[in-house]
Amino acid sequence: MNESLSLKQLSDLFRKGCKPREQWRIGTEHEKFGFYNSSLKPLTFDGPSGIAQVLHGLMTYGWQAYYEKNNPIALLRDGASITLEPGGQFELSGAPLATIHETYAETGRHFDELAVINDALDINFLCMGFQPKWARSEIPWMPKSRYAIMREYMPKVGGKGLDMMLRTATIQANLDFSSEADMCRKMRIGFCLQPIITAIYASSPFMDGKPSSYASSRAAVWLDTDAARTGIPACVFGDGFGFDAWTEWVLDVPMYFIERDGQYIDCTGESFRAFLEGKLPQRMGELPTLADWELHSSTVFPDVRLKQFIEMRGAAGGDLAWITSLPALWKGLLYDAQAEDDIWQLVQDWSFEEVSQLHRNVPVTALQTAFRDTTVHQLSRSVLDIAQAGLERLNICHAMGHNESIYLAPLKKVVASGQTRADVWLDAYHHAWQENIDQLFKAAIIPRSTR
Repeated sequence: MNESLSLKQLSDLFRKGCKPREQWRIGTEHEKFGFYNSSLKPLTFDGPSGIAQVLHGLMTYGWQAYYEKNNPIALLRDGASITLEPGGQFELSGAPLATIHETYAETGRHFDELAVINDALDINFLCMGFQPKWARSEIPWMPKSRYAIMREYMPKVGGKGLDMMLRTATIQANLDFSSEADMCRKMRIGFCLQPIITAIYASSPFMDGKPSSYASSRAAVWLDTDAARTGIPACVFGDGFGFDAWTEWVLDVPMYFIERDGQYIDCTGESFRAFLEGKLPQRMGELPTLADWELHSSTVFPDVRLKQFIEMRGAAGGDLAWITSLPALWKGLLYDAQAEDDIWQLVQDWSFEEVSQLHRNVPVTALQTAFRDTTVHQLSRSVLDIAQAGLERLNICHAMGHNESIYLAPLKKVVASGQTRADVWLDAYHHAWQENIDQLFKAAIIPRSTR
């Protein structure tokens, strides 16, 4: 029998992410909801205009397919990938890129390719945080075997886990770190700011075709999704936080599955610590590999997640401008040394309890949420000013001479007006749209192709 993996071997998975500043990049991921123009119903996987056909269409642009049981379920090209979330949310995971100008170009190319396919198939994609019209029972499941295991387990550990899987969409920015100390500070800043990010990006005030009472239905659903693997781990706010502490937290998260010979084996609720001792009931006497550990560590879903980079996961879905704004914001805050010091001064004394309460309050009141002696709206102004200054100091310009701060434009509009997308769409729903949710399927979509 092989020796069991040590804590250091497990934590080295994350430690290997350390890289010098000159090698830092940012990756951007985003999800959106496909729908048929004729009925506004979610796209099925099969059928003449289903998601499989979208994937086949994208293959004509050089994307290479990955199959599961003869179904194309992912595409790869130039360090980027396209994958499917459980309810068919269509996700682009962009390549790690040096500038936000490149991110804008990468995302724009993706949207251009989709626009041509949308025209051909008479479909489109909705760019927001939560499916606004269709009930959970009306969302088709994608043919990925790991989702079948999660589908059975989620209702056992939370009331909204299936809604999270089927009806939410997010934007995510992935950042690098230079050392354990750098990781710790960025993770702490990230968790403190996620509620503010959630508020600024709030774009899901509807559920089941009517107002939901939340500014962010997406974030509200996450509050009732398997508390053991979501939210804010207390260890991040502890004095001894580091790679080992994160590893200990991940070890305590119940397992989903392991993969053997291309098949997922249901291990829901089991302990990875028991697996390390050869006591996993499904594979008694067998010890885990590093691949098993990497798979397990990818099944934790906190608002900030550590891999060999840091994932900032608090923003709701949006269009090209909103997608690009998130990596710009985080780059301005954490890739300029002065900006990082400034934002650390703002949040360093925020406690785990305070941030956790803010995390619970923001889905309802968004920018108007109170915090200490101020509001999230006022904090948002300070955060945005620090990010703006950071990007201006970095001063990375494109051919037209503008630096990356131009991508903060949609955030500036929200902070200046005090109106999130949720506020704007709610007002339109009650007035211009005459309480017809179908109008949202014209207001929040990928532009039609003009080619």
